[in-house]
Amino acid sequence: MTDLVIRALSARDAHLFDALPDPLGAREAHRRTRFRPDWKRVALRDGEVVARGAWWGGPGDSEPVNINWFDVAEGEEDAGAELLRSAPWQVELEINLPGDWRETTDLRAAAETRFAAARTAGYELLVERFLYRWTPEQGLPERPGRLRFSAEPDDAVFFDALRRIHSATLDAHALRAIEEGGLDRAAQEELDFFRWCPSPREWWQVARTPEDDLVGIHIPAHNPSGPTVGFIGVVPEQRGRGYAYDLLAECTHFLAEQGAEFIGGATDRGNFPMAANFAKAGFPVIRERVNFHPAGQAAQ
Repeated sequence: MTDLVIRALSARDAHLFDALPDPLGAREAHRRTRFRPDWKRVALRDGEVVARGAWWGGPGDSEPVNINWFDVAEGEEDAGAELLRSAPWQVELEINLPGDWRETTDLRAAAETRFAAARTAGYELLVERFLYRWTPEQGLPERPGRLRFSAEPDDAVFFDALRRIHSATLDAHALRAIEEGGLDRAAQEELDFFRWCPSPREWWQVARTPEDDLVGIHIPAHNPSGPTVGFIGVVPEQRGRGYAYDLLAECTHFLAEQGAEFIGGATDRGNFPMAANFAKAGFPVIRERVNFHPAGQAAQ
C-alpha cells in the first residue's frame, strides 16, 4: 500500500473535501453548518482522498470544540485513524448517522468503518444519542399549566440547580464531568455552554410550583446551527411527577414565540424518560449521533 499523505485544507483547495462519497448523509445534515476551510483535513493515497474530517467551533472560537464530520473509505480505517491522531486538536468526535443505520447493511458497514478508525486512533465511545427536530407542522405541545416560569438574572441560582440536577443524572457528558471534577465541574460546564450560545442570557428560565418550590430549569437557546432545546432539568426531589414534559413544552413554546421555524433537541439513547418526553411533545427523531472522546484526556 502506498504512503499516506495528510493535508490541512485552505480556501484554495477546499474542494478536495467533497471528493469522497457521502453514504451517511452528512452533507444534508450539515447544510446549515459553517466549517472553516483550514479546520478541514484529508488523507490522500495516490492522490485520492480516502478519509476526511471537519473540525468545528463557533464563530468566536479560536480552536475547534469538536469534530462533527468524519468519513473513511472502505478498508481505510488506518488512514482515518492517522487523520485523527495527527491533528493538532484532540477534541470530542461526533459521528452523525441516519436513524435507520442499524437496520441497513450498507449504512451499518459505513458507520462501523468510522467507529473502527476512531478506536484505532485512541478514541473511546462516550455515548449514543437521539437527535430531534420539531417543526410547526408537528403542532405545539400542550402546556399542562402546573408550573410558573420566570427569568432569573442570578447565575448562582442556575449553578445550584444544575448541581442538584446532576447529583442524580443519566446524561453521559455530565457523568464524565462529575467523575473528573465533581458536581461543580458538571454545573460549570453547562453554564459555560449556555454562555457560549449566541442566544440572550435573558432567555434562561426557572420553573416553580404555585407554592414557589423550585422544580427545575429550562434553557431555550440558539446554537450556531439554529434554535434548540439547550437544557431541560428537574431537581431530584421533584421527579416522578412528569415535570420534564412541562419544561420541554414551555421551552418549545418560548422558541416558537421567538419565531423559530424549527427547533433541535437531543438526548442520550439510555435516557428513556427524556426520550419519551420528546416523543410526547411532538419531536421526531431525525438522526442519531455517536460521540467518542480521546482516551485518557480530561474534558476541557
